[in-house]
Amino acid sequence: MDIIELLQSGLSGYSLVTAFAVIGATVWISYFLSDRLTKGRLHGSAIAILMGLLLAYIGGIITGGKAGIADIEVLAGIGLMGGAMLRDLAIVATAFGVRMDEFRRAGFSGILALIAGVVISFIVGACVAYFFGYRDAVSMTTIGGGAATYIVGPVTGTALGASDEVIALSLAAGLVKSILVMTTTPFVAKRIGLDNPKSALIFGGLMGTTSGVAGGLAATDPKLVPYGAMTATFYTGLGCFVGPSIVYIVIRAIV
Repeated sequence: MDIIELLQSGLSGYSLVTAFAVIGATVWISYFLSDRLTKGRLHGSAIAILMGLLLAYIGGIITGGKAGIADIEVLAGIGLMGGAMLRDLAIVATAFGVRMDEFRRAGFSGILALIAGVVISFIVGACVAYFFGYRDAVSMTTIGGGAATYIVGPVTGTALGASDEVIALSLAAGLVKSILVMTTTPFVAKRIGLDNPKSALIFGGLMGTTSGVAGGLAATDPKLVPYGAMTATFYTGLGCFVGPSIVYIVIRAIV
């Protein structure tokens, strides 16, 4: 067994450890590029997401598979690392950085922002789906869920029995929203008064995408991240709850 085969065997045998090493290197490179090329204005996590999407595309081209870079044997652990278990753990963990007295200060405005953010996202997404020819209630609701977040879309589509094509579109819509929120937040933060925990809570409730809000706030003020991520996490849960039920019933009644 030569050195290449030995290395491949070791990396494949400890695939999850390999995944952590690869992701760690990717994040390090992303933050390095963020600091040197954009002076931190484009957050490292945004660059990391773009790099991840590029690697997933390359993996799909090389292997012809469906799991992106995880279809390459030595990188199969990325499929587990990027799965629902660790994703949900990371989302829930953001809540532990929140001071509840700051959360209560948001009061009615925080709740209103949360509801308005979910409703508006579903409406915009459903309208876009309609104008692009997806005019059945299931497709409109699923793509509307994707406009909320890239988690709500697939959850809603799976619950309603949407096609793989529609679920993929909802996921793409959520990813685009996440990247846009992440990259534009630092540039508009001062203009919209995004400089305190209360405004961060409201911002998270309106935008909803946890990764986008967290990345954008991290580039603005890291102390605001837990507050924005807190309501963004509630947003995801609320979207998953009302999407396949209330929203679907309303859209079906309309179309």
